Amino acid sequence: MSRLAATPDQIRAAVLAMLTEAGDAAPPTAARFRRVVSVRKLRARLGGGDPATLSRTLNAIEAEVVRAGLAELALPEIPVEIAEQMRALWQAAVAVQLDEVVRLKREAQSAVEAAQAARAEAELRVELLRQELTETRQALATRDTELAEARAAQAAAVARADEQAARRGELEAALATAQERATTGERTHAEAVVTIQARYEGLSKQLLQETAHQRDAVQAERAQLAAQLKFAERRLAALEQERARLDADLASERAARQTAAGEASALKAVTASQRAQLDELLRATLAAAPKPRVPKSTPKPTAKRAAKP
Repeated sequence: MSRLAATPDQIRAAVLAMLTEAGDAAPPTAARFRRVVSVRKLRARLGGGDPATLSRTLNAIEAEVVRAGLAELALPEIPVEIAEQMRALWQAAVAVQLDEVVRLKREAQSAVEAAQAARAEAELRVELLRQELTETRQALATRDTELAEARAAQAAAVARADEQAARRGELEAALATAQERATTGERTHAEAVVTIQARYEGLSKQLLQETAHQRDAVQAERAQLAAQLKFAERRLAALEQERARLDADLASERAARQTAAGEASALKAVTASQRAQLDELLRATLAAAPKPRVPKSTPKPTAKRAAKP
């Protein structure tokens, strides 16, 4: 049977219905409760359910029903029909009361859980506010330190600015001197450029002449290399023809060698056949030849035979 999920209210209603349906004169004691209601019967009535969950809920309902005074209901002098109706009414009232008690317990438990959750949330908020306050204090301390450092850096920057102003005057004087030196250097450089340009023109003419001589030499060497290349091509063609002729001779030699090897193999086979025939002929000749007769030896008379008359 499949385990269907049943709520505690459904389980309690089913248990009270089973107790009501089993209405007899005996009060619902713990033993009678277990005899009327069991996990197997409860699962069969609900159409399934987890046995462990049903067992725990059944124990709680048994404790509530038995301890609530339902077991003390005994009306022996009242007629059976009236007693059953009163018992059913009593059980219904107890069930309603139990449901009310359970509902109140649940509401109280929910209120407690909500209060605990609110308290935990408040404590968490307080802790977060404490952390934020600590972080803010640390940030303020860091900011004060940075401000003090910035003030010290500003004072140092002012001092450096004064030093740089003095240094600037020195640098301006040095710049004027450097400009004068640069002007003199430019004149010297222009004169050197003119001299170098004249020298460059002479070297350029010399380089052009040397380049022309090298071009002529390269052309002559190229012509010589072209002639050598043609001779090498003719030589290579002759070598290729010689190689083709040698390949043809080698192929014919291989064919002749293979033919000779086949003939040798055939000759070996014929020789082996003739040798086998010769061996058979020798064996047949030896088998047909007459065997030589061996003379029989006469026995010598012994001493006992000589003694006889």
